[in-house]
Amino acid sequence: MSRKVHKSKAKSSIENKGVEQDQEKETHKILLVGYPNVGKSVIFNDLTGAYVVVSNYPGTTVAVDRGRTEISGKKVEIIDTPGMYSLLPITEEERVAREILLTEKPSLVINILDAKNIDRMLHLSLQLIETGLPVITVLNMIDEAQAEGMEFDINALEETLRTPVVMTAATKKEGLKELRKVISTALKVGLAPGHIVRLGPEIESTVLKIENLLQGQYPIRKRAVALLLLQKDSDIESLVKQKDPEVFDKVNQIIDDVSEMYARPLDYVITNSRQKQIDKLVDRTVISEGEKPMDLKERINRALIRPSTGIPILIMVILGLYFLVGVNGAGELVDFIEGNIFEDHINPALNGFLNDHVPWEPARGLIGGEFGIITLGLRYAVAIIFPIVGIFFLAFSLLEDSGYLPRLSLLIDRIFKRIGLSGRAVIPMTLGLGCDTMGTLVTRTLETKKEQVLATLLLALAIPCSAQLGVIFGVLSISVLALFTWALVIFIVMLFIGWLGSNLIPGGKPQFFMELPPLRVPKLSNVLVKTYTRMIWYFKEVLPLFIVASVLLWLGDITGMFSSLVRGLEPLMGALGLPGSAAPVFIYGFFRRDYGAAGLYDMSGTLSIAQLTVTAVTLTLFIPCIAQVMMMYKERGKKITLGIIAFIFPFAFFVGYLLNIILTTLGVLI
Repeated sequence: MSRKVHKSKAKSSIENKGVEQDQEKETHKILLVGYPNVGKSVIFNDLTGAYVVVSNYPGTTVAVDRGRTEISGKKVEIIDTPGMYSLLPITEEERVAREILLTEKPSLVINILDAKNIDRMLHLSLQLIETGLPVITVLNMIDEAQAEGMEFDINALEETLRTPVVMTAATKKEGLKELRKVISTALKVGLAPGHIVRLGPEIESTVLKIENLLQGQYPIRKRAVALLLLQKDSDIESLVKQKDPEVFDKVNQIIDDVSEMYARPLDYVITNSRQKQIDKLVDRTVISEGEKPMDLKERINRALIRPSTGIPILIMVILGLYFLVGVNGAGELVDFIEGNIFEDHINPALNGFLNDHVPWEPARGLIGGEFGIITLGLRYAVAIIFPIVGIFFLAFSLLEDSGYLPRLSLLIDRIFKRIGLSGRAVIPMTLGLGCDTMGTLVTRTLETKKEQVLATLLLALAIPCSAQLGVIFGVLSISVLALFTWALVIFIVMLFIGWLGSNLIPGGKPQFFMELPPLRVPKLSNVLVKTYTRMIWYFKEVLPLFIVASVLLWLGDITGMFSSLVRGLEPLMGALGLPGSAAPVFIYGFFRRDYGAAGLYDMSGTLSIAQLTVTAVTLTLFIPCIAQVMMMYKERGKKITLGIIAFIFPFAFFVGYLLNIILTTLGVLI
């Protein structure tokens, strides 16, 4: 059946109050709300002009981004909320997003949907309308929906929801001017409440009874409060107990009575009722030309998430990173910057100048020499780490912008479940490849306490940060077998410790659900800006820490403490089959993982391939850097942090000891 599809008349549901209120000096708050990966950050960037990393995997917007702008002369604060699937929160992201909805008193809520998945997205839309907050509905990714043969009767959708509806393709800048116009009009004249979808006589009767009992002032409609109470929302229960303590028991009795009428939980009943209404709404407003034949993009999508093809592709991706980062970055750029610039010119000239003009030996050692700020700290940061992580950041941004990473989440979900995690945990793990400190912070988004602790442990133990990973690729680039051995040992350790932890740490199994963003050819501007932003982060955060570490090592050297630490580690070096001169590498690694990796690179010419492999494995498993320890303490507390460190230190050297015995016995990598 064909219907004529009309252009949006977004003003049709905007309430014209006749007289505009004078709010020129007021700052209006506009919330961007929606599922993960629906384009909130892209629209945020366009509205504010501020840059935020636009990621194609969930989790990037865990931190709440805010930007200030002016729309039609009115001061506006745009708030990009974390991705949420429902007003009934499960994850920490959803709790944060709902808390913002309840506390920020927004002038507008812009509900952003993925147009091609409108039937799933409308669940949140109907809940937002139930709150009584002023809502604008945005059908984003309209180009991708149309490519799948979908068309939308926007007039019918507006009339049903009674909210303005705007179609956009944000990544192509299509529809964003119209969205600004709708926002401007809404700020001037206000929005009428959206249409409430009725959920069946029994539920509606119960909701009305609860509404009539509630007398307190709530930030959202009492209807929405009543529905969340029926779904056993503990936060809303606490709110009602605080605002209406005298009727709280009576409300609970009403909920218990209606619960006995259904064989299923009320949460299921309410969700099912909404779905029936959504199905009717979609039938009226969405026109499909039928399923199109599978195109190349869909074939690639399925190949990435199917184990038989996804695992070989993952191996090729890793090998690509190895050659790009290890061979090109470490082999060519580092050789040029460290060898030709620092070793041949800067360091000799500096040390000569210090010897000629600075009579005090400790002062010369602070700037130059073995532990100098320039000859060690600056050289490690600029000549060894920066070229490697720069290329790694570029490669990582390409993968991120293409949409590959969430498909990797689905691919490894089955493996992760065996170690007490879900595919969702790939988010902090992947971020850990950039910076383990950031990955540890993002573990708060995982569903259960058990999963948070387990992910924190694995990040501290078996996930190398980008700089460390890049340098290890560079160090082991002389032997593919050495790199394979390192990767295999780390992977086995991660699976074993994950399995052990999942059985010893109390708690239930996590659930996993994820919206897949579309596969895209990476956009050059996105990739370059992400890479540039991460490089700036590197110089702001890492370079000062390298200099501080150099100063501390200098102090340790002139006081004798460094020598004492080296002597204390020498027996452990012997157990690993390493010379005592390798001890400083592990001391460096405590300050920063990449600092230790740079130390390994610096002495790589003096070690055999087997020794390099053992050192790389042990250093990867070694205790996390100071910054990560501080983040672990903040997120997991003192007891868990100390427990993780107490386990990791002996375990890392034990694994290195076993690997040394195996390699020595087999006579490989010699």
